[in-house]
Amino acid sequence: MSEQNNVIDIVIFGGHGDLAFRKLMPALYHIANEGFISGESRIISMTRRAMSRDEHIALVRQKMDEFLPAEEFDAQKMEYFCERLEVLTVDLPDSATYAGLQEMLSEAPGRERLYYLSTAPDFFGVICRNLSANALVSEALRVVLEKPIGRDLHSARAINDEVLRYFEEKQIYRIDHYLGKETVQNIMALRFSNRFFMPLWDASNIDHVQITVSEEVGVEGRWGYYDDYGALRDMIQNHLMQLVCLVAMEPPCSLEANAVRDEKVKVLRSLRQMNVTDIETKTVRAQYTAGSIGGKAVPGYREGEGVSESNTETFAAMRIDIDNWRWNGVPFYLRSGKRMSKRNSEIVIAFKNVPYSIFANKGRCISQNKLVISLQPKESITLKLMNKIPGLTEQMRLQPVELELNAPIDGARKPLAYERLMLDVIRSNPTHFMRLDEVEAAWKWADVILEAWAENVVPMKSYSAGTDGPSASIAMIERDGRSWHEE
Repeated sequence: MSEQNNVIDIVIFGGHGDLAFRKLMPALYHIANEGFISGESRIISMTRRAMSRDEHIALVRQKMDEFLPAEEFDAQKMEYFCERLEVLTVDLPDSATYAGLQEMLSEAPGRERLYYLSTAPDFFGVICRNLSANALVSEALRVVLEKPIGRDLHSARAINDEVLRYFEEKQIYRIDHYLGKETVQNIMALRFSNRFFMPLWDASNIDHVQITVSEEVGVEGRWGYYDDYGALRDMIQNHLMQLVCLVAMEPPCSLEANAVRDEKVKVLRSLRQMNVTDIETKTVRAQYTAGSIGGKAVPGYREGEGVSESNTETFAAMRIDIDNWRWNGVPFYLRSGKRMSKRNSEIVIAFKNVPYSIFANKGRCISQNKLVISLQPKESITLKLMNKIPGLTEQMRLQPVELELNAPIDGARKPLAYERLMLDVIRSNPTHFMRLDEVEAAWKWADVILEAWAENVVPMKSYSAGTDGPSASIAMIERDGRSWHEE
């Protein structure tokens, strides 16, 4: 059991949504059963549909059976978890319907509280206003905001400004679940605790960086939401940009939250703003058409919903540059798409070749060392090196070998990303959450591209479902004499 045993009320708005059942409940199941919150703590689901507590618990059990891996299920632990569960009905815009929550929380007025806003961002301000109107805002609480926060800088500021009317910045946790992944958190350990990486981590030694997040799935059941956002807003502006920050940031003076986030903001502010010519030559957008995934035919983006017109990208790729001393001249290539050939998230640090090769490998380039940080489907860190081919040949020849850098995991289970982040909120540790200036800096950079795309500066391409994206993406990186990392 954990040394910490926090007594806390966790209130989930959108408590019967897909995110709540798929991610939050499994994470809270482990947090509760590993002793990070006490037995007196409550997990209160706020829902639109009236439901008794017994009906709610039965539904949670059903969903946990669907989303919790079988090897992690334990009947006794599930019983203990379900004892923490409560449910209340709320109409988010109607302040009067918050009375039930006020009554329930008043039973323990001095207890810490966590409000998790797992709703559309349009409701964030409404919820916070109604919490305040019902005297449910105090210093001893935190509020978690799910992405996306806005569609551009203007809308993001409007949402954040309204939330900030009722909560202080230190109480607001803007979540990005990628930052909870063990391998993502290990990037800082890898960079700042290993002497042999530190002098190599700059433009003198690194040729380029690639970040790929590809998904096999389409937009099943989320077409209405996704068509308002697209790949650039949904993935690159937040998930991939956070990974760029971790790769490119300077060493913080400590692991204190603002020390880390200060360095991330510096990266975002150093992003080179693109002009029209840059956007034409360095960005690609595309939609998937009908194709095949795993031998099964799947419809195109528009065909699946019976919609004939849409100007929303399901794939985006681009080259970005960071204008500072460490990264000047080192391109970062980003790409993300749905209905790709495989599910894969990885960061590739490609080092420069040795100045001159003395080895005989029939003229082939033999010296490109790479550090590959895989985030999904399997989390791993691999260093690709060159090694002599065994044998008695007259001329020494080399072959690539891989050095696995994965640390053993204590215990049988790897913690979930949401488990780590929820626990950080409970502990009041905002290190792995986005600060207001981070959000605004990322949107300021992305808005220039979004505006150009809206004016069709970059025509929409297409790619067949089950492939690696449009040929324009390959052409973009090959113009620089490089190629995407594919394995």
